[in-house]
Amino acid sequence: MDLQDVIYEKMDGVAKITINRPEVYNAFRALTVKELIWSFRDAWDDNAIGAVILTGAGEKAFCTGGDQSKKSNSGYDSSGGLGGGIGLEVEALHHTIRSIPKPVIAAVNGFAIGGGHVLHVICDLTIASDNAVFGQAGPKVGSYDAGFGSAYLSRIVGEKKAREIWYLCEKYSAQEAKEMGLVNKIVPQAELMEAAEDWARKIVAKSPTAIKMLKYSFNADSANIEGISQLAMGSLAMFYNSEESAEGRDAFLEKRPTDFNKFRK
Repeated sequence: MDLQDVIYEKMDGVAKITINRPEVYNAFRALTVKELIWSFRDAWDDNAIGAVILTGAGEKAFCTGGDQSKKSNSGYDSSGGLGGGIGLEVEALHHTIRSIPKPVIAAVNGFAIGGGHVLHVICDLTIASDNAVFGQAGPKVGSYDAGFGSAYLSRIVGEKKAREIWYLCEKYSAQEAKEMGLVNKIVPQAELMEAAEDWARKIVAKSPTAIKMLKYSFNADSANIEGISQLAMGSLAMFYNSEESAEGRDAFLEKRPTDFNKFRK
């Protein structure tokens, strides 16, 4: 596949998938999601691959979620994507990351915000650079992830903290994220990829069947969230048709404060 938004590399049993849109803080569009799914599925099918690293290009961002400039009142621009729903096959991407029988390590360089924050949450392990920033933005831009982005997040950090993250849309440092269990390890920015590759090589050296069965076991307890995610994405597709959702997108693009008060009447 001729990739435009993603860099896909394989070496010594490790696949590295890099979101390559640094000019927009690695925000994803429909094509980006399509290419991410393809890359993960290729790594899934390659028996020589034992671990996957997911990261973002540059030093400013891991991923900042959906590209608001590609979002219309009917969802995101689905040109180049798989079509349907909100115009982004995010649900399929989440399913692929969770289901691939190989651990996925998120190497978070800079901002992991919104849908990008959800991606790192779903990954098996997270290593963050010391300048990483975590947080949600959905309710600020007229969006949400009421599936894995919230239900699975609460399994990791607890319900009180998960509600805080979503309701307030604050930003958290790498150290704060580590303290709440969102991050496994923090390293200097210059050492991030080395640390991720070191962990990946350690995983590749282990029994592939044992690792696969362990991942399936870890996933089993939260497997019901997939059904919740389907309902959530269905409701999100309808929400994107509303003026309320459009207000969040327009305020972001126009760099002005949102005015959601008119929707409380």
